[in-house]
Amino acid sequence: MVAGLALSAAPVALAGADNAYAQARETTKEPTSEKSLYERLGGAFAIAAVIDHFSDAVVKNPIVGQKSKNPQLREWHTKNLKRLPGLKFMRTLWVCNVSGGPFQFTATKPGKTPVGLEEAHRNLRISPAEFDEVAAELGRTLDFAKVPRREKAEVLAAFAAHKDEVTAGYVAAAKRG
Repeated sequence: MVAGLALSAAPVALAGADNAYAQARETTKEPTSEKSLYERLGGAFAIAAVIDHFSDAVVKNPIVGQKSKNPQLREWHTKNLKRLPGLKFMRTLWVCNVSGGPFQFTATKPGKTPVGLEEAHRNLRISPAEFDEVAAELGRTLDFAKVPRREKAEVLAAFAAHKDEVTAGYVAAAKRG
């Protein structure tokens, strides 16, 4: 998944929320009536609708889309759009997985963890600032979809938790160059 946040203190503080729910369920013996983030978001169909809007917005975003100064992002968003339906599907699976849903995301280019994103993004050389812009676009999409504040913060936190993976290609290129 691509796909950061206008990272405020709240999402950063919540970083790692993508598996916090699962860890809490594993470490407690008391049953909880708390619904998963997946359930609170409305399930796969609601998540897919958000991802559809978000993915189209990223393509048009002047910083990370078709007019990006990053040649790799610009090329992807102009010459590889035939792959966008598959990317939307993979992003949907990723969000379903990290939000506690019943679907399993399996990366086409596996990273260090089951939901790791570093290999899928390495050649795009996404900078931390570009990641933050994608996160801001995600935040705008969640607002557009009227996702409640709590769920929005949890989605953005799950996204922010993978910033180092998504920007690994940029960091490696900067060290070489």
